[in-house]
Amino acid sequence: MPKCCRVLVLISGNGSNLQAIIDSCDDNLQAEVVGVISNKPDAYGLVRAHHSEIDTSCVIAHQGESRAEYDVRLKAAIDKYQPDLIVLAGFMRILTDEFVQQFEGRMINIHPSLLPKYTGLHTHQRAIDAGDSEHGASVHFVTPELDAGPVILQAKVPIYPEDDAIILAERVNEQEHAIYPLVVKWFSQERLKMRDGVAYLDNNPLDIMGYAVD
Repeated sequence: MPKCCRVLVLISGNGSNLQAIIDSCDDNLQAEVVGVISNKPDAYGLVRAHHSEIDTSCVIAHQGESRAEYDVRLKAAIDKYQPDLIVLAGFMRILTDEFVQQFEGRMINIHPSLLPKYTGLHTHQRAIDAGDSEHGASVHFVTPELDAGPVILQAKVPIYPEDDAIILAERVNEQEHAIYPLVVKWFSQERLKMRDGVAYLDNNPLDIMGYAVD
């Protein structure tokens, strides 16, 4: 029987992508969510984890603490779970380069845009303001440069003239819940790797916009 991949999820809020991954693990994914860490004690994702009997931890920033000092405490919390894969699911902190490098190739993130478009915040409104006809989400490996790691998989959605940022976000979120568990599955099956800054699936290098599903 193949080894079960130990997945640790980092959150700051609602945790809907966390829930999608938990539900997929229940469907015989070769992975188990062994822990959830939040930087916010009131994050609803912690409630989701408790309902699924998953261990949780909070690493709350101290007043006056530097980003590097916080990341030392975060790494200590992570190490307790001995994860094979770290999943950032709405974790609203910018991580230091030193921290990211320690988990290179083992940490993934989902970003609400079709990277390399619209790194950072307010992606839905930015796509509308630019007059784009489509928008979406990207799962990527995490590297020191923000939202710039190699893309693994994207999902596209249309933008309609009557859309506002809230409606568009809901459409994108639905696709996020489909593609994030799939990428976790690929990693757990040892099909997905990152080598020399490039994402590989089944030993084939992926395009700049990830695996093509069109």
